[in-house]
Amino acid sequence: MSRRLLALIAMTCLAGVPAMAKTVRTDTILITPMEAPASGGISADEMLQPGPDPLSEGEAGEETAPRETETAVAENLPVPDVLYDAGLLPPPVARMRAQLRDAALSGEVERLRMVFEANEVPPTLSLTEIGDPIEFLKESSGDEHGLEILAILADTLDAGFIHTDVGTAQEMYIWPYFARYPFSELSKEQKVEMYRIVTAADFAEMEAFGTWLFYRVGIGKDGTLHYFVAGE
Repeated sequence: MSRRLLALIAMTCLAGVPAMAKTVRTDTILITPMEAPASGGISADEMLQPGPDPLSEGEAGEETAPRETETAVAENLPVPDVLYDAGLLPPPVARMRAQLRDAALSGEVERLRMVFEANEVPPTLSLTEIGDPIEFLKESSGDEHGLEILAILADTLDAGFIHTDVGTAQEMYIWPYFARYPFSELSKEQKVEMYRIVTAADFAEMEAFGTWLFYRVGIGKDGTLHYFVAGE
């Protein structure tokens, strides 16, 4: 697994790992054997017999279908229309994209703070809790100044995008389009586009997972930045 993708997955998981539990002293308790019940009752042996497993049987005793995996969901994605012309974006979306891109190309990660603070809601930058958003981006970057993360943001916003969930409350413009595109349908030309953002080793790992794990940006139709995040 490439170091960069492994680090991204680790960062999304470590915050949710509980601390190691302390050893607890246990005592042995002696239990007096249960007396046989009166006629018509339930015997001790019958009480110890396992009942039906609620996870494997439905209300009518039929097996419940297994939960659909993320891989299956990714493989069954419809092929979306890929857009490249930023002129097709609604003005609020185009404005947010421009603000993010300008901040990224400035080389000053602090410029993103102004964009985040002016946003309607704090954008999601991690799938786990974080503290200061700018410090988190610096820590996520391969260098101490956050320049790598700015480059990733700029490259992501320069990629093709898709318009999803049109007409619903979840309507969104998403960069790069690979985040919602079936991997099996990618052409050679599209993979060249993709390798400008991730390495072939990164893609091989994501293909094994069946879902896009690298960074993506989601902006609502009203111009609200919902996320700039990596991980599953």
